Parts: sequence; C-alpha cells; structure tokens
Amino acid sequence: MSGTNNSATLSRRSLLRWTGSTALVALTSGVLAAAEPRAIYRDPRAPTDLRVRDLLGRMTLEEKVAQLIALWGTKSEVMQPGGLAFDPARASAAYPAGFGQVTRPSDLRGGPEIAAVAGGTGARFRGSASTIAFVNAVQRWAREETRLGIPVIFHEEALHGYMAAGATMFPQAIALAGTFDRDLMRRVQGVIGGEVRAHGSHLALSPVVDIARDPRWGRIEETFGEDPYLCGEMGVAAVQGLQGEGETLAPGKVFATLKHMTGHGQPQAGNNIGPAPLGERELRESFFPPFRAVVTRTGIGAVMPSYNEIDGVPSHANRWLLGNVLRGEWGFKGAVVSDYGAIEELETIHHVAPTREAAARAALRAGVDSALPDGLAYRTLAAQVRAGTVAIADVDTACARILAMKFHAGLFEQPFVDAGAAERLTGNAPARALALEAARKSLCLLTNDGTLPLRPAGRIAVIGPNAAVARLGGYSAPPRQAVSLLDGVRALVGNAAEVVHAQGVFITRSEDRSADAVLLADPAANRALIAEAVELARGADAIVLAIGDTEQTSREGFASTHLGDRTTLDLVGEQNALFDALHALGKPIVVAAINGRPTSWPGVVAHANAILECWYPGQEGGTAMAEALFGRINPGAKLPVTVVREVGQVPFYYNRKPSTQRGYLFADTAPLFPFGHGLSYTTFDVGAPQLSAARIARAGSVTVLVEVANTGTRAGDEVVQLYVHDLVASVARPVLELKGFERVTLAPGERRMVRFTLSPDAFALWDDTMREVVEPGQFHIMAGPSSAQLKTAVLEIV
Repeated sequence: MSGTNNSATLSRRSLLRWTGSTALVALTSGVLAAAEPRAIYRDPRAPTDLRVRDLLGRMTLEEKVAQLIALWGTKSEVMQPGGLAFDPARASAAYPAGFGQVTRPSDLRGGPEIAAVAGGTGARFRGSASTIAFVNAVQRWAREETRLGIPVIFHEEALHGYMAAGATMFPQAIALAGTFDRDLMRRVQGVIGGEVRAHGSHLALSPVVDIARDPRWGRIEETFGEDPYLCGEMGVAAVQGLQGEGETLAPGKVFATLKHMTGHGQPQAGNNIGPAPLGERELRESFFPPFRAVVTRTGIGAVMPSYNEIDGVPSHANRWLLGNVLRGEWGFKGAVVSDYGAIEELETIHHVAPTREAAARAALRAGVDSALPDGLAYRTLAAQVRAGTVAIADVDTACARILAMKFHAGLFEQPFVDAGAAERLTGNAPARALALEAARKSLCLLTNDGTLPLRPAGRIAVIGPNAAVARLGGYSAPPRQAVSLLDGVRALVGNAAEVVHAQGVFITRSEDRSADAVLLADPAANRALIAEAVELARGADAIVLAIGDTEQTSREGFASTHLGDRTTLDLVGEQNALFDALHALGKPIVVAAINGRPTSWPGVVAHANAILECWYPGQEGGTAMAEALFGRINPGAKLPVTVVREVGQVPFYYNRKPSTQRGYLFADTAPLFPFGHGLSYTTFDVGAPQLSAARIARAGSVTVLVEVANTGTRAGDEVVQLYVHDLVASVARPVLELKGFERVTLAPGERRMVRFTLSPDAFALWDDTMREVVEPGQFHIMAGPSSAQLKTAVLEIV
C-alpha cells in the first residue's frame, strides 16, 4: 500500500527552484507519473520536499512503518549467529521492508554476551574499527539489498562526549554550564559531533536543556543548571557546535536532539520520571524558554519528549505540548524522537493506554515520529492501519520527517565512513587540549581562607575515595587516557615535594556503574581506612581531600531496579567521618569536590580551609585540578545552581517568587551557596549598570554597560551577570531573572566595559489571560559577580 505525504507539501516554489539537466516530471493528482529516467528522490539537486514526496509515493505501508522503528536489543536479529558482524541475509529475512534507525552502533547490545544486559549503561563497547565496519555493512545492505535503497540513520549518546570507547570525554554538562562560556561550549560540542560523525552516526542525543530544580534527582549532573536563560544560551551554543547552521549537515556535523520536553528537572519528590506538578504559566515562564530558544534560534534536527507527565498527560502523548506549542507556536520542522521505551510506558507505567497498540496510536497522534530504542510499539502500526485504527496520513507525516532528516544529512549521497579518518580524529591531541581547557574553565572556587593556592613543597597528602580515580560521570565511556587528581598532583609537583596517598574510605562496594544494586562500602572497613589515612596525614604539611560522588551514588534511575535519586544530599558513607578525623589534625585541609550533585555538605563547608568544586571534570580533569590547587591557573567558573544547606529547603532556586522563603524554625533560610557564586585568586569590582536610556517604550530595547575591573594582583576570569526584576506586575514575578552574562579575562589592573542589549523579550511575561506581553512599569536592572552581590539601576517602561 502506498500513500501521499500530507506534511511535506510539494510547492510551486520547490519546483521552480529545482533546475538541472533532469527534466521535470509530470504530476497528476499529486502522484508521481510512472515514466522518468531517474527517480527524483535520488537526485541531490532536487529540493528536499520534492524528494520526500517522490520517495514516499513509492513506498509500501510496511516500508513506511519500518522508517519509524530502530534496532537495539533487536540487533541480534541482524547479526551473524554467535557473532557480532552484520549479516545481510538475516537482515533481509527479519526486515524485508528495511528499518529506519540503529540505536548506538558503538555498543554490542544484541551480541551473544550482553543480549540480556538492561539499560543503556549496561552496554559493552565496540572498538572504533568494529563500529565503522558495522555501520558500513548496514548501509551497504540498505543501499543494495532493499527495494528502494533507503539508508539507515544511526544515533549515539553524546552528552559530554561521544559515548564510545576511546572517544574524548569532556567535563559533565553541569560543569560545562558553570563555565558560562558560549564559545567554549560550541567548540566542545564541535569536537563531540565530529567524533560521532566520524563513526557513521548522524544524530546525537544531546543537549539536555531541562532546568534542574531538585538536587535529589540523580540526573541533575546532565543539565545546564536551574536557570532558563543560562540553559537556553548553553543549549543554543551546544546545538550550533554539534550541527552548525541551517537544515543541511556540513561535513563533521551531526543533528542534535533537544532533551527532554519538559518538566523533567523538577519531578515529584525528586524521583526520576515522576510527575511534574506544573501549571501552564510555570511551564511558559521557566521550563519552556530553553527549548523555545533552541528551536527558534537554531535548525535543531530532533526533539525528545520527557518521560514524565504534566497535569496528568505524559509528554509522549501530549498533543498540546508537541503539536500546539512545539510545532505550532515555535514552528519546529524536525523529527520528534521518543525517549527509550517511553511509548511503551504509556501502557506499563502511566496507564493511559490499555495496550501497546493503543500506546502507539497515542504517541503517533501526539506527533512522535520515531520510536526508540527498538520501536516495539510502532511495529504494530502497519496492522493497525489495515484494521482502520490508525490513519495512513499520520504514518506518512512521521515517515516524511524521518526521510527529510536523512536527505538533509546527505545519507542518500554518502552513507559510508572512512575508518582511517575516524582513527586520526578521535581522541587526538587537539581534542585532548580542548578537554583540558574545558576542565580548567569548569573549576569553581567555593571557599578559600587564603590556604589556596598551595605551595609545591614539603609533604602533601592526597587522600580520599576520588583521589586516584578519574570520575567521568554518567553517559561516558573509557577514553584513550584519563588523569586522576593524584596523577595530576604528582605530575605537577614532581620532585619539589613529597606526595603521599591514602584511600581514606571507599564510597560504594562496586565501581560498576551499570550494576543495578548500589551498596555502600563496609563501615568497619572504612573506619580502618580512616585510621590509616590519619596516620599518613599526621606528618603532612597540607591535605588535599577528594570526596563526593561516584557514578553509582548519583545517576539516572532508569528503572525501579536501577535507582539513582536520593532523599539526602550530604556526603554518603563515611566521608564526613574521614573529613572530621583529618580536620582534627589541625593541618591545612583543602577539599576537591568531585561530584554530580551540588555540594550540600554543611559540615565540610564550615571547617575546610578551601573547597574547589570540580564536578566531573572529564578525562583531563586531574591535570586541571592540580593546576588550580597549586595556582598554575586561576579558577573562574560559577555555580549554575543554588546549593542548599539541607534537603528540607528543596526546591530552592534563585529566581523564586517573592512569597517564598519566609523562613523556618530552627534553621537558616539562606542557601549554602547562591546561584552564580564563584571566587578567584584575584579580586574584581563589577560596577553598577549604566543604561542607554532611563525610559523606553514597551517595544523598545535598552543597552546596558557594566564596567568590570581586576583589582587584584593576578590575571583571572570574572563572569559579569545581568539580572532583571519587574517591581509590580499583573502576575507574580520572580525576584531576579538572569538576562545576560559574559565571561571576561582581565590582567591585574585591567578594566573592561561589557555591553548587553535587553530587548522586549527580556521584560516579557505571561499575563493573567496567558498572553505574552510587556507591561509598563519600573524594572530593576542589576549587575554583579553572583546573584547575591548586585548593583542596581532603574528602568521605566512606558
């Protein structure tokens, strides 16, 4: 059965644009005439909408549905029995109509040894050459042994690096957000996209622009923090780095996937995929803006809905969210791809569909075009079309979007990969240099009584469960090299000082991030390790203590049997006891916080001489941390989240409404660290904002100048932050809203004027009739080095 494409309308403009030696083909009733010397869909000179319509008109129902599914666990069906090589004969037998996508070709899922492994983190990686051989074999089969020769699109995880063995691992997403550096983000993502593309994939499942308002949630490390503007700016930069400008992929680029729409970062009780109890105004004011910024300012290729429900409607079945808002209001033209297994969960978790077939219908009607990772629910669509329960027009619309992505990716012209180019590109010296630059710029100095920077002299004790291991965080793979803090300190200090090391404690009993069960280390064994560490540190001149999380204690809880969220935020295991025992020695003690969750460690904060927030700093993190601790570099990152004192303050975010935070009995209301906080080894003065006009019209803009000066004795980076507050409005407004930032590097004594432009969107709100408007009134325009240190000017909008 064939059908017409209702979404990719053949336009007169497309026909007029299409020129070349191939004659235009006569069209009758929207169906391609039978006789032509060359299929239009194979002609790279033809407009994409014409190619899509031509190809769609040739496809059977089974071929259309096949484009909406992927293979992951089902990869075993297309591999040689007992082996890991692609088998064209088995593929033709199992998938005579072809298949649209392959999920994560770099892993071995479907192979004989790991077919039963659950979840993405359970993958075992192929090598680079094996991945490319697999991709090329699949594409050769698709081109030569399927009826229409439709290529396959491959996708990979690429949150902070191509998630495959040997690829470059950059700092975790929350650490990259803390750099407040758009250009760095573009360059990092450019390398990531290049490594993904070199291995045959044209779609990356990144970036995550969920705003994160609950540190109990194990996925907070995957986000760009709590602020809508920061998340949007970093999201835009990430997409620009991954896929470049425009709809068509340039060499070395991949389509980005915007995740996860939406409300994912403030789930009920901090539990992954929990309901997001959010009203429409909160969605539009806080959760939509990062997605809207990326969709309207880039050519983003794909959007992934969130697992959770909003007001009772799961995002994968939410026609208002994906249709009215995403495609209608924002004009998104790309593909909507499901989160892994989320369509099936409409039946099994949300219970809004009685069967897998009903789940497929709901998702397709809502506008989900591709079912990942295996397309189990969507495999029922052909039978449902024949039964009359699914409209062929809905299948056509989804299929057209997937085909358009493949045309824009250039897959019909060049689907194959050069293994030699991938080997030269992946994890090479420029990539490692950029990983080091990113690590340096992601380090945030939280406290310092003058102990830092350390002198490389005497005896230095490097202690702790995170000292001798390079923690990379979730969605990472083993890189070609990885530098631990201990490695970095020893390399930097050399023979200038004696470096000694003790484990101190173990956090968990296992380092296997794919393990479902997480067991804390044995307390008795840890007490013995603490005693050993104390004895070793007794003769030290300074202590560097590396504590925090592991990839087990803060992670994605993707199943009830694989948890990652927590009810407590302080250090787990015996880490506080280790700190207390070492602090009692009276030695200078500096903490390197290596973690995925914010450092809500009140005891450590109260007594440490200095704390360096390192997050998960990537494969070169050990070098960067050592350089910061010993003053070879000057930390300049800021916090992209508010750090609470205790879990009872959650949710706590800086852009709160004025009715919040009245206070608690027996507790301090203030956070442990405010949003935007970060110290330096030098001092800065950020001046009051200077406005180009004290009064503007509602459709007008204002230029804001902020002078920043390095008043200390060292070169350093400062992040100038610009905030807005609407004093009186028709609906309650946040006390602060970030609307601009710029990271600047200044020599001692140097001054610089930073320029911002605030357009009407910086002052807009959703009024009591849910219209986006700029209301007249007074606004405070505030600038400073953090959300808690601001100078103010007054602007009137008339």
